[in-house]
Amino acid sequence: MYEDKTLICKDCGEEFVFTSGEQEFYAAKGFVNEPQRCKGCRDARKNGGRQEREMFDATCASCGGVAKVPFRPRDSRPVYCSECYAKMREEG
Repeated sequence: MYEDKTLICKDCGEEFVFTSGEQEFYAAKGFVNEPQRCKGCRDARKNGGRQEREMFDATCASCGGVAKVPFRPRDSRPVYCSECYAKMREEG
């Protein structure tokens, strides 16, 4: 029923394919307009120019494993890996 279409991105001007599967998805959702941007430009627009968050390595105060955290760890405060932090929250 649907056939792949080649469209032009209104941001970067590159061609991109609007696949038959995507067209079917759009129709199921009730969307009437075709996409105007390629996947890369849509993703960039969604992020709104936000930069990726800088992550820092730390040593987990509970298990001693490596923890990646979005803040610069200080020696005065303990840092926990995701698993140990989740366990601590469950225990209350």
